[in-house]
Amino acid sequence: MIIIRYFFLAFLCLTLINCKTEDHKFPLDKRYWDTNDYNDVIIELRFGYKKDEKKPTFDNPEKRMIVQKLTDEQNFKIVLDDKELGIKHRSNIATEFFNQWKDMHQIYQQTDRKDKYLYDIEMLAVWQFGLDLQLDYFKLGNDDIKERSDDPNSSKVKSVINSNIGTLIENYTIYLDEINNEKAFSEEGKVKLGKGIDIYFSELIRIYPNANYSGIKRKAELMLKKSKNDNVKSSLIKLIKLINSTKNKDNT
Repeated sequence: MIIIRYFFLAFLCLTLINCKTEDHKFPLDKRYWDTNDYNDVIIELRFGYKKDEKKPTFDNPEKRMIVQKLTDEQNFKIVLDDKELGIKHRSNIATEFFNQWKDMHQIYQQTDRKDKYLYDIEMLAVWQFGLDLQLDYFKLGNDDIKERSDDPNSSKVKSVINSNIGTLIENYTIYLDEINNEKAFSEEGKVKLGKGIDIYFSELIRIYPNANYSGIKRKAELMLKKSKNDNVKSSLIKLIKLINSTKNKDNT
């Protein structure tokens, strides 16, 4: 009788564990997630968790794979970088990913009673996923405009393309707004915040060296005065120097 009781208890525990892991289902068996996968995953992460239930984080060995997959840039690059596919098709896919990212951005925004981010590392990973995605999204969109235009060099086409690049730069500037929330980040989060500036802003300027970065420069200068973190300030100083050096090259 004792053996039966223990067997029942063990079976009950196993059942409860299995039920808990099956509460949230993610397509982790797939090598790459497409936009349909993202739609399902984002809905689950935004609305499928109870208020006091912790979402997947990088420091949770059991759930790490979920957020790693969510922020894996190869999910969109596998399609957007495929030159065998048409520009219009890739541009459409980029648009779908961009729209998913805007919803994805809401997953890890929560703060605690001290106004500290609960998921600052994950939130920044999502942010940086979007920064990288936008480089492809806007480039493919502009390439599609050129391909469909009778005269890609016309002033009208150039105006539209320059306007799109301006929007991209404005979107990047919004990332710098996070420095206003510097106190909400952990020390690890502040390091990651700075690395995002180092990596993605440098790539933006490399791709569009002749664009107008006066808005980003002004924002960086203001944030430099406001920031208290050495890592963040170092990244801002490097960004300002890069913009100045690029501008000086144009004047020579």
